[in-house]
Amino acid sequence: MGKEDIERFTANGYAIATIYYGDIEPDFKLGYKYGIRGYYLKPGQTVPADNEWGAISAWAWGLSRAMDYLEIDKQIDAKRVALQGISRLAKTVLWTGAHDTRFKMVIESCAGEGGGALSRRNFGENIAHMTDTSRYYYQFAPNWHKYANDFNASPVDAHMLVALIAPRPLLMQTGTTDLWSDPHGEFLAAVAAQPVYNLFGLQGPGNAQWPQGGDASLAYNPLGYYMHIGGHGTIPSDWDIYLNYVKKYL
Repeated sequence: MGKEDIERFTANGYAIATIYYGDIEPDFKLGYKYGIRGYYLKPGQTVPADNEWGAISAWAWGLSRAMDYLEIDKQIDAKRVALQGISRLAKTVLWTGAHDTRFKMVIESCAGEGGGALSRRNFGENIAHMTDTSRYYYQFAPNWHKYANDFNASPVDAHMLVALIAPRPLLMQTGTTDLWSDPHGEFLAAVAAQPVYNLFGLQGPGNAQWPQGGDASLAYNPLGYYMHIGGHGTIPSDWDIYLNYVKKYL
């Protein structure tokens, strides 16, 4: 996020707060030794257990502690705080929003596998990739690796995570060429999560077809989806979409 993007928001009365996730826990395999998870190890325990939190949960923990502060800062309306993150931090803001309903809105950018994209599609990055010990297994509970060879055996999938944000606004932003993150899989997750939003009388993608890149027709639903023309992360025009989304719901 550049200076101009920040000023675009502050000019409209919104404050911007940023966190460096590495201060909560370093983003590497043994990061738990230097981050918050290390403080929660039981006596005699040297590594997180198979059913215990990974780095993404640690980073989400940190975001909730930031909200603790925002609730006591009289300059901030803590009832109208949005989260935004890119890639692994998009996974993080989804998980944070699911756990901590104090956050009014979530905007995720290219969350992909382990975030907003359906695992069962087995398209682009998959569970086997994410949980391989040479890559990002430390970001998740080790038990997730049990499904590396049979994605369909997993009892949960991304649409359930998306649905946990309801009825709060969620914008899922992807990119046309970011096939590793499976932009179509994120759209299908939104479609599958829509019935939960419907229970609250709120709109998602409906019966719309997967939109073309740059088509913002589905972006401004309470469960919104937008795919820019381009790759992984955000591009300058995405910030206009984000600002308009924030204005509509905050």
